[in-house]
Formats: sequence, C-alpha cells, structure tokens
Amino acid sequence: MIYGANGYTGELIAREAARRGLTPVLAGRNRDAVEALASELKLEARIFGLDDSPALVAQIRGHALVLNCAGPFSATATPMMETCLATGTHYLDITGEITVLEQAQTLGERAKAVGVVLCPGVGFDVIPTDCVAAALKASLPDATRMSLGFDSRSGLSPGTAKTSIEGMAAGGKIRRAGKILTVPLAWEVRRIDFGDGEKLAMTIPWGDVSTAFHTTGIPDIEVFVPASPRLIAHARRANWIRPLLGMKWLQKFAKARIAKSVKGPSEAHRDAMPTFIWGEVTNARGERRTARIRTANGYSLTIDGSLHVVDHLLVNSPEPGAYTPSKLLGPALVSHLPGSGKLEIN
Repeated sequence: MIYGANGYTGELIAREAARRGLTPVLAGRNRDAVEALASELKLEARIFGLDDSPALVAQIRGHALVLNCAGPFSATATPMMETCLATGTHYLDITGEITVLEQAQTLGERAKAVGVVLCPGVGFDVIPTDCVAAALKASLPDATRMSLGFDSRSGLSPGTAKTSIEGMAAGGKIRRAGKILTVPLAWEVRRIDFGDGEKLAMTIPWGDVSTAFHTTGIPDIEVFVPASPRLIAHARRANWIRPLLGMKWLQKFAKARIAKSVKGPSEAHRDAMPTFIWGEVTNARGERRTARIRTANGYSLTIDGSLHVVDHLLVNSPEPGAYTPSKLLGPALVSHLPGSGKLEIN
C-alpha cells in the first residue's frame, strides 16, 4: 500500500510503481484525487484517515508493507507504525523528520517480537547521506565526529515545505556525546565543497542527526546545506521569533498558504538538478576522511530509493526490527540507484 498517494511525491512513486508492473493499493484521505489516480493507473483505491484505530487496522491488515508518503510525518507516522505493528505489516516512509526517525528506533524490540521491519527515511531523506555515513565509518572506524551535507536545488514539494515550517519552530538540531541537542538555527557556519565547488554552508536539523548515529554510533553529528550570507542572516534572525513560529494558528496559516502556492518541481526541473552529497569524519588523533557522491535530484532518488527498498522487502526476509536505510541494505544502496555516481572517499 502507498498511503498519501495523492501527494506530490506519493503520486510520483505510484506512477513509477505502476510503470514497473507493481500493483500497490493507493490510499489517502482525498477521495477525488486518490480515486482519479487509481483509475488512471488501474489500481485499487482506499480512502481513509488515521484517527480511527480499529478502522485503520482493518484497512492495513493483509498488506505485506505500507509505504507512507503522507507528510508531515509528525502527524501520520505514529498511527501508521502502531497499526503496522498490530497487523504484522512492514513499515516504510520517506520522512526526514528527526522525531519520527528516533521514534522508530524505540519501537525496534516490538518490531522484532511481531516480525516486521520498520525503516523510515527510504527516500532522499535519508538514503544518500546515511550511506555516506556508513561508508565513512567503515573508512575510519574510531571516528568521533561526523559532518554530513548536501547541495540540492530541485525545489520543495508541498509536504517538504510544511515539514520545514515545523522544523523552524523546533530550532536547530545537532548530536553531541550521543544526545540530540536543540541549538539556534544556522548554529554553525563553514565553507564546504559538496562536490560542485566550495560554498558557504550552515547547519540544519536534518534526519541524519538521528539516523547517522544509529548507523555508525558516532557521538557528535551535524548536517550542513549551502546558504548565502543573506539566508544565514535570515535564519539567525528567526531564532528571535522562534517561539511564535510554533503557535498553532500560525502553523495552520503557513501550511494553508503552502498548500495553495507550492506545487513541487516539474520533471524537467528535477532532471536538470543533480544533488551533491558530502561527508566528513575525524577521530581523536585528528585523522580525517572525506566522502562525496553525485546523485539524481532528491525527488527522483526518493522514487527509485523507496521502490528499491520495497522490492527488497517483497523478495527477501531480513531480520525484523528497526532499521536505517544503510543498515537494511548496506552503504552501497545509494550507488545502485539511477543517476548516482561513484562514492569516493579521500
């Protein structure tokens, strides 16, 4: 089942799944949009929300796995993961939200007990950076600090934009001594060559603050993206009004504006915008390793990456439990996806 199939990324995944000959059930809350897409692709449609637990169990029972594409995942992941545990259904999603990724790890023992795999983050959030993290750990096993980052200009989908609004209200996130800490937005600034020339970059609260730790055990982690001096200044000014950004009415207003104005990048725009992934680790002796890989744009990678994991779970029987993408399929996963180059470590 693809839940949230009517969303920007969910629809792209559904169309590609049908092109490959897969027959997922398409599900979501928007009857008109889900049924129209299912009719076009000749697939089954199911219309339901996530607020009625017994009804949700009835809808999910009997499916091998659910791929949740309905963001923000802060609202959808918990009921869907709980239902998958109750029905013995594998759970995947395409989130990059730290709270969701952390929550999945807390459910690992329950997942083992009922024989299911929980693996959130099987898209651009966070396949490529997670694979880079795993490869860097292998290259410098005693690393104590990791920095990751990406340079992507493919634009935002409505769901990603809404998640970003929530993220700003929650502040910056880093990991220190194994613990996730809240820090100001644009907490650290440095110059980084992500693979397309050196650029000014700032820290962001990206999913790898969670997943890279569970993949590698490295205790100190931060994630960077390129940012102009103006954007860095705006982010730092936002720290002064961050308490206001968390107000429910303001969040609701901002998300409504996003729903009306943000449509997601076109196929031509996506194809013209590759992504550059970078990572760096150091150990207590000051030794350093740096990794880079060029991939397809984030949305194309999410389509191919999520369906790659779906195929893996439908064909194989991994040990049940909570996983990160590279823990489930290995650090070579990103290199196997269309549009990816070679992962190079220096």
